[in-house]
Amino acid sequence: MPHEPVIGLEVHAELAAQSKMFCACAVVDNTVAPPNSAVCPVCAGMPGALPVVNQMAVEMGLRAALALGCAVNPVSVFARKNYFYPDLPKGYQISQYEQPLAEHGRLVVQTRAGERTVRIRRVHLEEDTGKLTHTEGGSLLDLNRAGVPLLEIVSEPDMRSAEEAVAYGEALRHILRYLEVNSGDMEKGVIRFEANVSVRLAGAAELGTRTEVKNLNSFRALERAIEFEIDRQSRILASGGTVEQETLGWDEARERTYSQRSKEDAHDYRYFPEPDLPPLKVDAAWLERVRAELPELPRAKMERFAADYKLPVKDAARLAEEKLVADYFEATVSRLPASVPPKTAANWMLGDLFGLMKTRGETADRLKVRPEALAELVSLVAGGEINQTTGRGVLAEMSESGKSAAEIVAAKGLKQVSDAGFIAAIVRQTLEECPDEAASYRSGKEAVLNFLFGQVMKKAAGKANPQAARAELERQLKA
Repeated sequence: MPHEPVIGLEVHAELAAQSKMFCACAVVDNTVAPPNSAVCPVCAGMPGALPVVNQMAVEMGLRAALALGCAVNPVSVFARKNYFYPDLPKGYQISQYEQPLAEHGRLVVQTRAGERTVRIRRVHLEEDTGKLTHTEGGSLLDLNRAGVPLLEIVSEPDMRSAEEAVAYGEALRHILRYLEVNSGDMEKGVIRFEANVSVRLAGAAELGTRTEVKNLNSFRALERAIEFEIDRQSRILASGGTVEQETLGWDEARERTYSQRSKEDAHDYRYFPEPDLPPLKVDAAWLERVRAELPELPRAKMERFAADYKLPVKDAARLAEEKLVADYFEATVSRLPASVPPKTAANWMLGDLFGLMKTRGETADRLKVRPEALAELVSLVAGGEINQTTGRGVLAEMSESGKSAAEIVAAKGLKQVSDAGFIAAIVRQTLEECPDEAASYRSGKEAVLNFLFGQVMKKAAGKANPQAARAELERQLKA
């Protein structure tokens, strides 16, 4: 009988707070900050140091919980999660478990098979660990990251493929970025995934033995690790073996999982309430203020783009994924004349502008081509003042120089010519220079028309109105 995978994800998102979860130490970029430069007795786990909850981190957690449709608990409790590891200076991690910040949410994701709803089990706050760097002579410990506020989002085991897990991870990342509670910079490890994977006989109700793949920091790694585990566990079960519950790492170079340790259960961590922190209380007024300040989220924005701007759902989804891109699009549309449909601006963004952003490694807020400049360019093309091909060249120059489209068109004499006499003369000259091709067309070989049209536009240096030039070419050929 075929096997069915069952997948749940635990997502650790570093909150974009300026200070750590339980002390005033700054949150620094570990890729540039000197090791152990943002450490105090609290985050270093010194005896007698007392933690204090970061209110801004709590508020960011509330924003995420509400955006995911969770029920926020009016009282939540911080607990000590006890385990030993060299990068955990206190010998325990302050986290939440039995009484988390929020529970019972949901996230609708789009897959090739259609929409899937993934339930959120809980959203809770905790602190990050330090960082170990292993060398030939030993291991180096950097505590800059110790105590950085984390939001852990735990799903139910509702996903049935690696594709669904990636779609869930991407949708979650988009939401956290929209909320401005996480940068989403996966290369810096500010958002990390842990995949719980098990396999069971298709149609069975009972879950199989699961493995947990730790610290996946790219969507490719998430997808490949899950696919590998599904295949590995399926082969074990098909051969009559037993899957062992364990914690796994992912070897990127070899593209396979490897065992790290036997998997712990909750009782192994000996959770108990943190004696140095009172219960965290969220009153109704605070919660409603946070709810009122939530931005329009990606899915709602996508639906509005499709409805208000008459965009295909696929295009609307791509434009709504990133808030900076969505804001850029709407700013561009707001500057277009009524005669130019928003779909025209969307096409320019999804094609040429996205290509420039990828080539130049720029985000929408850093482009030299601002929304008003793109709107001007789109209007020039739509109004027939320059053609599409010329417009692409103008856009490339705009991205380099920061000049407006009108300035570049005027300086280079690129304005499109629709003068009937000019176009007729160009066509006549082209046909005189290409008599064999003209004869072929008149004998029934209509495909040669495109060649002749290309010669006309080349002779006109791209300035001739394409529609007028093509119409005149056909008229003279038939005459």
